[in-house]
Amino acid sequence: MPNTRTAVRAARDVNINLRASQKQRSLIDRAAEALGKNRSDFMLEASCREAESVLLDRRYFALDAETFKEFTAMLDSPPATNPRLRRLLAEKAPWDR
Repeated sequence: MPNTRTAVRAARDVNINLRASQKQRSLIDRAAEALGKNRSDFMLEASCREAESVLLDRRYFALDAETFKEFTAMLDSPPATNPRLRRLLAEKAPWDR
């Protein structure tokens, strides 16, 4: 199995430049060190995580008026009876047993 870290580094073929204050750089460096990472790896991982979160929060889909009416009706209606789900939700969580 290939080393993921090596594969990620090999794929890096563009630069991203940004300016930061000394205080910001020190904070980033301390956090990266706490995780055993270098500044670049830490910043890329944190930036990508945030970018994915932003994009997932902004998923957009368009519906015509009739389809939207059907969609909201489904959301507003009570869920179908599901005995297996009801049984699962009634069980104690493994960490509470």
